[in-house]
Amino acid sequence: MPFNIALSGLNAASDDLGVTANNIANANTNGFKQSRAEFAEVFAASSESLTANAIGSGVRLKSIAQEFSQGNVDFTGNTLDLAITGQGFFTLSDDGSLSYTRAGAFSADRSGFVTDADGRRLQIYPPVGQGVFNTGDLQDLRLFTGQNPPQASTEIELGLNLPADASVPVNPVFDSGDPSSFNHTTSTTIYDSLGAPHTAAVYFIKDAAANTWQTRMQIDGTDVGGTSTLAFDQAGQITTPAGGLINFPPFTPASGASDITLELNLAQTTQFGGSYAVNTLAQNGFTAGRLTGIEIDPSGVVFARFTNGRSDELGKVALSNFASVGNLGQISDTNWVETFGSGDVLRGEAGTATFGLIQAGALEASNVDLTEQLVNMITAQRNFQANAQVISTADAITQTIINIR
Repeated sequence: MPFNIALSGLNAASDDLGVTANNIANANTNGFKQSRAEFAEVFAASSESLTANAIGSGVRLKSIAQEFSQGNVDFTGNTLDLAITGQGFFTLSDDGSLSYTRAGAFSADRSGFVTDADGRRLQIYPPVGQGVFNTGDLQDLRLFTGQNPPQASTEIELGLNLPADASVPVNPVFDSGDPSSFNHTTSTTIYDSLGAPHTAAVYFIKDAAANTWQTRMQIDGTDVGGTSTLAFDQAGQITTPAGGLINFPPFTPASGASDITLELNLAQTTQFGGSYAVNTLAQNGFTAGRLTGIEIDPSGVVFARFTNGRSDELGKVALSNFASVGNLGQISDTNWVETFGSGDVLRGEAGTATFGLIQAGALEASNVDLTEQLVNMITAQRNFQANAQVISTADAITQTIINIR
């Protein structure tokens, strides 16, 4: 009997040492979560022969429990390296088979898909516009590698102050090349449907009537429409045109693009005493842009940045969680899969509910405490030696009995 009990102790010590060795071996594995061996006493007695004085039959390995405490976050500078601070797992797809990981060492493959080292694709919620994402659908994250298309200008917002004491120009006939035929001018760059730039210049001409101005526009030196009247009240606020909006007729660019149709918004324009001053000047067009980089914010939104100053939302990193993470099934490459014991997957977004935040340019290190594991290793070794000594002692007793004559 002591032989079998001690043998179970040797096996238990060996299992404990194996778990400790695996923890130590993965001390530098990103996203690794350490485990611990849990043991239970074994009794040979059945439920019909229970007794308070029964001798146990040894020990068995009851379970290997996973510990999902947070690992340190190490910064790498690589944009596609991702770490989760808090709860949650990255969701990966291998031809539709889902797995989950805390190891966020991702890179783009030759087709632009963001994958781990084994080709599993990182899953995102696809964008539906206006900063909203479809959290009911999962898609592979694919980096946008083409050009950002141009957008034709349709509006110029111009907020300025026209001096109330301005004089009527000396030359009554407008000529953009003659500064004596207008009082002030402001220009900006606009874009056609092909992304080609054009110069739009707005001219302001003081009228003989009080609180009244005339305005004209030229695109690339060509008049667009005629003269429009601006009128101000005695408080210097614009009253004409209504809402400060002037619509110009289409301008046909030489680039072969579609006609440019502009609306000039002068709602913020005033006529106060003092000098001419431009306070705001903006237009809504832009040229084509080349990709300059990828950014991922703490909420998991993936942006593609372009040379034209634009950014496109490519998706939002999908996080997953489970009611019992300790019961997830372990597979290779620091990945887990859903099991009956873990409960159904709970999907969400970083920074919401129980989900943590995403840190781009960083990786979560293993949560293994090497000092603790070295102590566990010594303990397992002592347990093994003690059980071996039990076998040696039992053997000596048996030999004594055999030697009785």
